[in-house]
Amino acid sequence: GIMPVVKQIDTLAAEFPAETNYLYLTYSGTEHDVSFASQLATDVPLLPGLPRDLNATSSEPKEDLALRSRIAVLGCGAYRIGSSVEFDWCSVSCIKTLRSLGHQAIVINCNPETVSTDFDESDRLYFEELSHETVLDICEMERPSGVVISVGGQTPNNLAMGLHAKGIKILGTSVEAIDTCENRFKFSKLCDSLRIDQPEWSEFTTAEEAFHFCKRSGYPALVRPSYVLSGAAMRVVNSDDELERFLKTAAVVSRDYPVVISKYIVGAKEVELDAVGQDGELLNYAIAEHVENAGVHSGDATLLLPAQKLFVETHRRVKMIGQKICRALKISGPFNVQFMCKENEVMVIECNLRASRSLPFISKTFNVNFIELATRVMLGISVRSVNIQVIDMDYIACKAPMFSFARLKNSDPRLGVEMQSTGEVACFGVNQYEAFLKSMIAAGFKIPAKNILLCIGPAQQKVEFMQYARILADLGFQLYATKNTAEVLRQGGITTCVTVFKPLVKREPNVLTLLETGKLDLLINVPDSMDSQALTDGFEMRRAAVDSGTPLIVDIKTAILTVVSLQRKHQREKAGKPFWSFNSWQEYVELPADDLRQKPL
Repeated sequence: GIMPVVKQIDTLAAEFPAETNYLYLTYSGTEHDVSFASQLATDVPLLPGLPRDLNATSSEPKEDLALRSRIAVLGCGAYRIGSSVEFDWCSVSCIKTLRSLGHQAIVINCNPETVSTDFDESDRLYFEELSHETVLDICEMERPSGVVISVGGQTPNNLAMGLHAKGIKILGTSVEAIDTCENRFKFSKLCDSLRIDQPEWSEFTTAEEAFHFCKRSGYPALVRPSYVLSGAAMRVVNSDDELERFLKTAAVVSRDYPVVISKYIVGAKEVELDAVGQDGELLNYAIAEHVENAGVHSGDATLLLPAQKLFVETHRRVKMIGQKICRALKISGPFNVQFMCKENEVMVIECNLRASRSLPFISKTFNVNFIELATRVMLGISVRSVNIQVIDMDYIACKAPMFSFARLKNSDPRLGVEMQSTGEVACFGVNQYEAFLKSMIAAGFKIPAKNILLCIGPAQQKVEFMQYARILADLGFQLYATKNTAEVLRQGGITTCVTVFKPLVKREPNVLTLLETGKLDLLINVPDSMDSQALTDGFEMRRAAVDSGTPLIVDIKTAILTVVSLQRKHQREKAGKPFWSFNSWQEYVELPADDLRQKPL
């Protein structure tokens, strides 16, 4: 067959011989610029001479060991929504662990922005796309003992089945288990066999089957294709018209990978379990809760770690279900399970047999490198679990998303099941309120000084926010509200609220005028997806807030936590006590609690 040749990138402009590990494939050449260790040693065992004890050292020369134990690591590829620097951190942690254990790390990645493509991070670096053909060509020449696909996100994970079919050894969890989790239908069947609760579901390959399910179980419903990144082509539909429109435009119906449609649970809390499995046993795990209710993509959600508002029984059941899945799939490596929890009922949403974008955040918070543990497990080394005492932690960590709506003209800045954030920040605090406000400010939020506009769509959420609107009024904020929201607030005794008109009414005082003239410090706009007119008005308000640089909150739970955090800040400062703590990451994870008290800067 036609095979490419490997060339070095000349970093010295041909003035001197280049000796770099920057490599690429080309068909415009006649010979390789490098020699391959596979020409000297082939068909070797995966871990020749490596000790089982982590603290022992090998008596075999490191050079010989590296020669016979080459491991290929697939990176994250191009940065985009859903695949960013979090997966690069996982790749680099995996590479460093491999090299520290005497292995030769061969990295395949096409993104020069990543740390994994730095000249000194790997033994060999291929600047190539993460495609089936390219990875196969490199593996044929390099003959690695195994390939790590679980640290680069969804892109390398999608290559598992094809590489396995060509005889490439995938390290860690079996390819069959990966396919079980990525195929929505297979995973739902697995949960049923394990008696794990999940929302009512059905697969469909035709639109008629989808309509039949929705007629039986009712709306809203969640449509989920298989093998997708960051909720792509995933939607919550609320009517037959929305379902029909989505199926026509998204082209998700496929007989190769059946689409799963499930009942969407309104008002449920979303919880994530990130863990490392070893031969089907849970080695280490972390449970984080979303501030927002289920229905917001995990990449767009605000995370609190350790979880702050979970019942003990919920915590126990989340861990138990994670262990069940780990044993059933014989997981050896990193994995992530997402749950919906409502009134102590725990239901599984999905499972990913790869590192999640939350794993760097969790590793930093617990000061335990989960990827290092996972890499050792994937190499077949026996690893002991690290003792993590969550209840004794003296700090809370909060991860908040960052969005680029200001750069995307006419995009609707609202949250949903499809990921939209382009970054994230994480901050530590001595309590959840400080950590939350810190992370919000780091993500671009400005603490309001005076004027706040409320426009809350769903009637139930208007009532839910009533007591927090009263807190804002008591703190001295001037509240503005659209007509229906203002009526509810006045019924609750908030008489100082000023009524304003929505954008389409074209009367003053108008929301758009207040935003464009910079008179508002914060807009809280919770969309009501059941009302098409509210969608149009809501879009105009949200878009105007983004374009005018006004802080915007579009989720009711985020709004509530923001209000409570502002109240806590006001109370401490009124009592003459500082609210903020200023410590480095090392101080948070190493110092005792008494040294982390809030103190002035």
